[in-house]
This record gives sequence, C-alpha cells and structure tokens, in this order.
Amino acid sequence: MKATFDGSTIRTGREGRPLYEQSGYGRPEGDGLRLSPQEALYLLHRQKIEVPGYSFDTLFAEFSDQPTVMRSFLVYRDLRERGYVVQTGPHDFRVFRRGEKPGKGESLYLVRVLSERDPILFERLIEEVIASRNMRKQYILAVVDDEQELTYYEIKLQKLADASCTPPDLTPVDAMLTGKSAMVRTTADSSLEKAGFGKRLDPERLMLAPVELLYLMDRGTIRLIRGDAGMSFAEYLALASESDSELTLKHTVYTELRRHGFTPRTGYKFGHHFRVYCGTSVHSDLLVHAVEKEAAIPMSVISRSVRMAHSVKKKMLFGAVHSSGIQFVEFARIKL
Repeated sequence: MKATFDGSTIRTGREGRPLYEQSGYGRPEGDGLRLSPQEALYLLHRQKIEVPGYSFDTLFAEFSDQPTVMRSFLVYRDLRERGYVVQTGPHDFRVFRRGEKPGKGESLYLVRVLSERDPILFERLIEEVIASRNMRKQYILAVVDDEQELTYYEIKLQKLADASCTPPDLTPVDAMLTGKSAMVRTTADSSLEKAGFGKRLDPERLMLAPVELLYLMDRGTIRLIRGDAGMSFAEYLALASESDSELTLKHTVYTELRRHGFTPRTGYKFGHHFRVYCGTSVHSDLLVHAVEKEAAIPMSVISRSVRMAHSVKKKMLFGAVHSSGIQFVEFARIKL
C-alpha cells in the first residue's frame, strides 16, 4: 500500500487502517494513519508500504538529521521481530504483551533507548522508573553498542528489607588512630568481630577501615584516640576525606545498609564500594556502589558493573544519595 511523506511525517490513506487494527502500527488520523519514523522505516524495509520517490535508503537519509533515529529503529525492529506490538511514548517506546495491541490489551514495558556512550543520569532515571511504576509498567533500558548489538536492562528501585539475622549488641571500646584507620585491642570473640566489623591483625588487635570507624563513632561505640587526646567525628571525617573524596557518600550508604541489619564489607576486588552480606551465608549477596543522585555515569561503566555482578551471582545496586534519603537502583540484564 502507498504512503506519503511531506518532509516530516509519513501518512497512509484509508487502506492503511488495517495496519493499525490488525498489528498496532501507527496512530489513527482522519481516515488513515500517521506513522512514526521507526514504524515507516520498518514497514518500508519489510515491503509492507511504498513511499513514492523514496527507497528505504533515501528515507533513512531523510531522517538522519535526528541523531537517535538509527538506534531507535534498531530497537523497534528487534522488538517487532520478537513478536511485540510497539508504539512510541511515553519514554521512547511502550511495548505490549505478546498477542495484545492498542485497544485490546495493556502495554507491559516502557523502553528508553540509549547508546553505549550515553550517560546514565540517575536523577532522571529514578524519575522515569517511578513514573513507570505508577503506571504499573516495567522500565527497560535498551542499549545499542557501536556494532549495533542490543542489550536490555530492567531497572528497579529496591526498598531494602531487613536482614534475616540480628547483629549482636556492641560493647563501647577505645580505638587508636593508625594512619587513616584505627586499631582496637580486643579478643577474637569480641562483639565487633561477631557483627562483621574489622580485619584481624593478630590475636589481640582488630583493624577498622575508615567507613567502619565513622559508623561506629557516629553510634558512640568507638572513642577514637589520637596520641593522648580524643578525636571527634568531624575531625576524623576531615582527616580521612583527604585521601578519599567519596568517603561521605560511602558513609551514608554504609549506614543505611547497617540500619537494615546487612553487613557491608569492602567491594574493592569487584570494583565497587561494598560487597554486602544479607544473612548468614559465607557469600555476599549484593554489590553496592554509592553515587550522588545528580551523578552521570557512562552506560559502558554500568554495563561492566552489571556483568561483573552477574558473573559472581550477585545483584548490582547503586545507592543514589540525596537530601531526602537514599534510593537504591538495581540494574539487571533481561531477555525479552
């Protein structure tokens, strides 16, 4: 069937209405349909429509001034060929359940299309996930790499449940500042070690990392000694932050994880701030990285994080810190 292109929009006449009624293409407009660039290109590529004066190549060139048209078309085509009905909006695409279409079913996914070099803007991402959740849809990122391969990620905002085990009560102790860490003289059965704090230096001494020390000082469990005098929380934070600009962020996320009964330990070997134990298992359950809510992280960095977490059978969460609290954002690869 024939369609017309007026330089900005593709339209069909009355004969195009079955495309919408049977397969969910386009939007009804007058007696015919108005097609999005992705729909028109896909239908032209599949030889379901003709656009007089244009081939697939030349029509693609007409839309090439839109920088996202290539990757949007690739995602649209992939979803269609997986058996989904796809329409534009409210993000990039809304995707209906298989076998359903506009007017005869509900959309299941809201899809945002990115390239591998696009940044993840956490504030915007969180807003879009909340909007999707309010509409009872799953929020999906469709990422197109430089070789036109597609990867889909499901994004969830996780509300942390309390851990299944109760940590022991902590006995207040003194600690001696040693560099940016602290040393506590304590036996191997101390409440600190049972609660997952510190690393044993020898049978008599336990070393506390800066983020652990800040948490314990904030709770009043540790009194930090420097030389012959005590050291306040603010003084120690200023000292330790000289060599770790992310320490305040990490302390905020660490405190929230501890508040839920989890045991965070350094995640350095996995390339992240924390590996997190949620119960009594000897294996950690989560990888967590603290970020500012206003942070922008390249999608390529997110991809590496998710693959690492998947390879060691853990969930990947980013703790986005803002003035009203922390939003934990989970990224997970998904097969549609």
